[in-house]
Amino acid sequence: MMDETTPKPKSKSKKPKYSRFTQQELPAWKPILTPGWVIASFVAVAILFIPAGLLCLSASERVVEIVDRYDDECIPDSYSNKSESFIQNKDTNKTCVRTMKVPRKMNAPIFIYYQLDNFYQNHRRYVIIKVCIAFNCCVPFVKLLFIKDFRGLFGTISLSLKTEVRYVKSRSDKQLREPGFAAETSDCKPEDNLGGDKNKPIVPCGLVAWSLFNDTYKLSKGNKVLDINKKDIAWKSDTKMKYGSDVYPKNFQKGELIGGGELDETKPLSEQEDLIVWMKTAALPNFRKLYGKINLDLEANETITIVIQNNYNTYEFGGEKRIVLSTMSWLGGKNDFFGVAFLTVGGICLFMAINFILLYVCKPRPLGDPSYLSWNRNPSGQ
Repeated sequence: MMDETTPKPKSKSKKPKYSRFTQQELPAWKPILTPGWVIASFVAVAILFIPAGLLCLSASERVVEIVDRYDDECIPDSYSNKSESFIQNKDTNKTCVRTMKVPRKMNAPIFIYYQLDNFYQNHRRYVIIKVCIAFNCCVPFVKLLFIKDFRGLFGTISLSLKTEVRYVKSRSDKQLREPGFAAETSDCKPEDNLGGDKNKPIVPCGLVAWSLFNDTYKLSKGNKVLDINKKDIAWKSDTKMKYGSDVYPKNFQKGELIGGGELDETKPLSEQEDLIVWMKTAALPNFRKLYGKINLDLEANETITIVIQNNYNTYEFGGEKRIVLSTMSWLGGKNDFFGVAFLTVGGICLFMAINFILLYVCKPRPLGDPSYLSWNRNPSGQ
């Protein structure tokens, strides 16, 4: 039995060791926000932001942009209620002619974009389903999870072998850079190997490349065909670093189901800039990608004729397609966001400054003596 006179062990204190750092007593700038300082700060921000906003809006206004949506207009009347059947039928004529009128003079270079809406290129999951039609013919079918349900699409169907893969990750960056990594297709399912044969890897593999945009545009002005330059439409860092100059397409779009555009097997991936642009996946569901450039001025009120091959299937999931012609300014393309944002912040600061001035003039308050503040009475913090 323990003796009552035995001293009890001291309990460990959780009190931290004192230091000026842990107690936040180091010298610091502690400004006193007087009305003068506050008003001057708001006025300074307003003086900087409002002219910057006007400058950005002026640059955006100088950009000439023509946008034409053609996905609905390029469906024949006989297929008005069967757009999916039209786009999936290889025998239908998908040539479509559209016209654009130039509102103001467009100085070269003029950039041509294709715009896709409601296309989730950064979606993390695709569903791979084997679709069995009434004729006991089963084919794989790839579908984004946000697309409407399959049933009724082919009549009586049964669904089996359902698996999920990630679309945005369905690619092999090693394979794109080095020819020795052609068999690196583990992340590319179901577009990894041709017919499931590991000795026939698909290059480039994966669903991102498989769904390559394949609508084509031919532009003319009167009887003159406008040359579309497709050189240098991709980032130089991509063409030099991410895509090999000795990596060539192989077994691409040769499976049971064709997804999108085809590639020239005689050209290395570093020169296939359409693919490089497409492989840089967009973050938002509505996006534009550069198709080419026209190195020719277009005068005001001129009519541009566009012959479109409407091949890309966006009808399945309610997507929209547009062609865009645009010039550029020092700020880039037409975008009012920066101008509106600068003006909004500058306007709020100006409004606050005026309010503080009125309050200071109409209902002034005597300021306290700063010498009574604790850090002024005891500067060392002891």
